[in-house]
Amino acid sequence: MIARRTLLLSTLALPALAQPSWAPSRPMRMVIPFAPGGASDTVGRLLAEALGTALGQPVTVENRPGGGTTIGAVAVARAPADGHTILYATPNVQILNPHLMRTLPYDPVADFAPLIAVMKAPKLLVVRPDFAARDVPGLIALARREANALTFASAGVASSGHLAAAMLGQMANVEMLHVPFRGTAPAVQEVMGGRVDFMMDNIATLLPLVRDGRLRALAVSTAEPAAAAPDLPRVAQTLPGYHDASFNYLLLPARTPPEVVAVLNTTLNAILDQPSIRARFDGLGIEKLGGTPEALAAMVREESDRWGPVIRRGGITAE
Repeated sequence: MIARRTLLLSTLALPALAQPSWAPSRPMRMVIPFAPGGASDTVGRLLAEALGTALGQPVTVENRPGGGTTIGAVAVARAPADGHTILYATPNVQILNPHLMRTLPYDPVADFAPLIAVMKAPKLLVVRPDFAARDVPGLIALARREANALTFASAGVASSGHLAAAMLGQMANVEMLHVPFRGTAPAVQEVMGGRVDFMMDNIATLLPLVRDGRLRALAVSTAEPAAAAPDLPRVAQTLPGYHDASFNYLLLPARTPPEVVAVLNTTLNAILDQPSIRARFDGLGIEKLGGTPEALAAMVREESDRWGPVIRRGGITAE
């Protein structure tokens, strides 16, 4: 009887032990430091909906564009550290802005707690279909014939496409002329029209145009083959060590309790592994990441070390 009673009590206790150590007590918010409609907004909303379902509290999306992501970052840095406010971050927040801006209205390390890496997106290096260079060595050869003879477009000064092409030029030891535009769409139009020679931007944006024959892809930016275009060559095959993959991740306000971070991290890893989420990511041409907060913190440090020298050598600023 004693053994049966002990077993019964132990069994009844199991559900309580399985409950998470923290759960949100009210609706949550995910701050996205961009206007609605972009790729980050799309993925952020996808995660917010899934997270709300998993935790039993709605997660509302709050778009806070402006200031090169600083407005949204400050909003989260100053929020209560109780797990109810999450920042959907891009490399600007902690990796690029500290090198691009003389002053920041937040501390990129001390004001945030790492939560989880979400996804990475390779870039494509593209030219118009009849462009003379057929590959990366050919592009570099054209650039070496005359300084600034080769032009590249981007979505703006200090945009990810600007930095990716600047790193290519620095590693190849060639000088190329940057032609910035206000957004990706006009930059693409100028490359397709032959008024600018090439550009680098996210694969989700450019790959459909390559498949339609309106652009020609020379290479992908990642050191490893891109899942969405595995047959394309890589810039690193010509310039060993070259690697660029825009990645998005989530942050919490600093001093968020470890048990809160643990629950959110575990929940988000499970969400990223859901087949429906993986299918949506595949459709967007992006690759899921996940992992621990510690792995995210290491990734941020590594990327900061990668881009700091590129920005300084190029004299690139966002002000």
